[in-house]
Amino acid sequence: TWRDKQLEYSFRRGLMQRYENFAVVTRNALDYCCALYGTDLSESQRGELMAVYGVLPAFADVEGALSDLSSDDFRKYAFSNGNAAAVEGLLVNAGIREHFLGAVSVDDLETFKPNPAVYHHFLKESGAVADEAWLVSSNPFDVMGAVSIGMKAAWVQRSDKVVFDPWEIEPTVVIHGLGELKQVL
Repeated sequence: TWRDKQLEYSFRRGLMQRYENFAVVTRNALDYCCALYGTDLSESQRGELMAVYGVLPAFADVEGALSDLSSDDFRKYAFSNGNAAAVEGLLVNAGIREHFLGAVSVDDLETFKPNPAVYHHFLKESGAVADEAWLVSSNPFDVMGAVSIGMKAAWVQRSDKVVFDPWEIEPTVVIHGLGELKQVL
C-alpha cells in the first residue's frame, strides 16, 4: 500500500502541478497508510521508516550486471524521481556508485515520471540521443514514459505475476533480471 500510494501521489502531484520532492511524497504516503490501517506511529518511528528509504539494498543481480556493462560502450546514469543527493546516497550505500557517471533527478523540473519533460531532461543532462538511449526499469509507467518520447526501454519483469500495462506502448525488450541486459543491448 505504501509504495502504491507513493506512486499515486507522485502522479497526482505531477498532473496538478503541485510538486513536492519525493521524500515528502513518500512521507505523505506513509501517513496515509498509518491512517488507513489505524497504526499510531510516533514521529520517531515514522522517521525510522523513512530512513529505510536511504539504505535500500540493490537486487542481487545488479552488481554483476553493472560490471558486465563496464566498458566505455555503455554510459550509465541513475535516473530517478528522488532528489539527486538521495539517489547518490542509495548508490553509495548499495556499493554500486562507481558504475554510474552520475544521477539525474526530476527535482530540477519539479514534476515526476512519466511526464515527457523529465525524459527530455534526462537526455539533455546525459548528452544522449533518444533513439540511442536505453531506460531500464521494473516500473511499467517509467518504461512507457521513455518509449513515448522515442527512447528504448527494457522492462525488468522480476516476477511472472507482474503484468505490463495493456496500452499501445510496449517495452523494447522484456528481461527477467539484469543478468540478461548485456545480451539484449
